[in-house]
Amino acid sequence: MQLWCSRLASVAAAQMLMVAIGWQMYDLTGSAWDLGLVGLLQFLPAVPLALVAGHVIDRFHRARIVAACMVVQVLVAGSLAWASQRGLTVDGGRTLLLALSVVLGAVRAFQMPAQQALTPSLVPAALLPQALAFSSAGMQGAVIAGPALGGFVYVAGAGAVYTSCALLFALAGVLCALIRYEHQPPPALPVTWQTLLAGVHFIWQRKVVLGAISLDLFAVLLGGATALLPMFAKDVLHVGPWGLGLLRSAPAVGALVMSVALTRWPVRRRTGPTLLGAVAVFGAAQLVFGLSTVFVLSLAALAVSGAADMVSVVIRQTLVQLETPDDMRGRVSAVNAVFIGASNQLGEFESGATAALLGPVGSVVLGGVGTLIVAGLWLRLFPALARRDALVTPAA
Repeated sequence: MQLWCSRLASVAAAQMLMVAIGWQMYDLTGSAWDLGLVGLLQFLPAVPLALVAGHVIDRFHRARIVAACMVVQVLVAGSLAWASQRGLTVDGGRTLLLALSVVLGAVRAFQMPAQQALTPSLVPAALLPQALAFSSAGMQGAVIAGPALGGFVYVAGAGAVYTSCALLFALAGVLCALIRYEHQPPPALPVTWQTLLAGVHFIWQRKVVLGAISLDLFAVLLGGATALLPMFAKDVLHVGPWGLGLLRSAPAVGALVMSVALTRWPVRRRTGPTLLGAVAVFGAAQLVFGLSTVFVLSLAALAVSGAADMVSVVIRQTLVQLETPDDMRGRVSAVNAVFIGASNQLGEFESGATAALLGPVGSVVLGGVGTLIVAGLWLRLFPALARRDALVTPAA
């Protein structure tokens, strides 16, 4: 429960932080390219740090690693609050926001896989699918409340949002530091390329896991519209920061409803076809959002995309965790986190770059079509995934 509450606070804070950074960046520069850069710079540190992070997470106490990450994010949010109160110029503010985006990316290279690897240490394997769905329900609740709250608090200024984020990150860090579980450090072994790349090798040898992770990578990379929401809020739908907060919350509303349903009725059969179908629905919903000029329809399309994505997330995370031995969960989760970061942060850069060329509507429509194509291709490229019935193979 402490981990659940900690993630609730940290996810709410992270969502509020991204609303404030996105709106402040677009308000300062008016550039879709700069919105994309925020996502790119959060992703780039994850690549060189992934192998190191995985090794560290498999060796040290995972809850303390997460707590340390929260401390760094308190400092980031505090720095932004201080700078915003003093006033940001276009050049100085842009540089600060981009530089701290790099710091956030480096922190999350450790935080995300540590949290993923920590959950199976606290929950019996038989209850893991329901536990992941329950955890996702809480996170989606925070994703709903965080952006909406961030949008409303932004009326009082960016500094007020950043101060609130710092307090929530501090609470999350304290809760995580109080988590206790039986941690047995593995024998000290020399760090070699073989040990660092063990997670990559593990995933490559299991084509079902590789297919599930890569499917999410390319689907969200192409279909994600999160980075462009400030543009849609301001230029397409003509709503202010409050509207941006609601747009960012809408996918989480659908995801929350779906995660509650999955807690009650977990996916146990036809997991592969369900995963591929969920990705196709996600792409179709993104396509509707890109073409919509009605605020309510846009909210509905984003909610459907969030519900479809939640099905994909729960199936993928359960597959990865159940098929990975505990002594390798850190390294495998670190590789998985790179895929997630690539789909989210790199996807934001892709959206920003294509929006600079095609406009926000063209970027999202193209991404939705691309996601539908990916779902069809993966049906042919990963037949074992398409045929996968149960989450756990009989041999497991």
